[in-house]
Amino acid sequence: MPYQHILVAADLTEECDPVMHRALKLAASSGAKLSVIHVVEPMAMAFGGDVPMDLSMLQQQQFDQARERLDSFSAKYAEVIREQCHLSYGQPRQEIHRLASEQECDLIVVGSRGRHGLALLLGSTANDVLHSAPCDVLAVRLKKPA
Repeated sequence: MPYQHILVAADLTEECDPVMHRALKLAASSGAKLSVIHVVEPMAMAFGGDVPMDLSMLQQQQFDQARERLDSFSAKYAEVIREQCHLSYGQPRQEIHRLASEQECDLIVVGSRGRHGLALLLGSTANDVLHSAPCDVLAVRLKKPA
């Protein structure tokens, strides 16, 4: 049965292009709708001495910059409709799963860097997304930068 709605979890780096290309090929071959999500992770609360620092302005700037990067990223692909590009704030696994459920996606496509050693033990976004996903997950192996 062909996929109907594919969700691409994008980190908005150039390494993410192969993930998008794979998702576009799958969408074209099955006639599926394509959505993109980028998740901005919360900044950890920082303390300067005994006085907590207010990070709300920095977080808003981070969110605004992510919106610009998402717009630029999606503009590279004529097949991507701006209204299907989602910017979310929170933990990546939770937000990707939430949107996949809300949008009734039947495939999540995410990049995997194939980490080893300590990074493997600590996990990765691709690994987190895979566990408890509401639908199929395709992890596209990304090549390590030269």
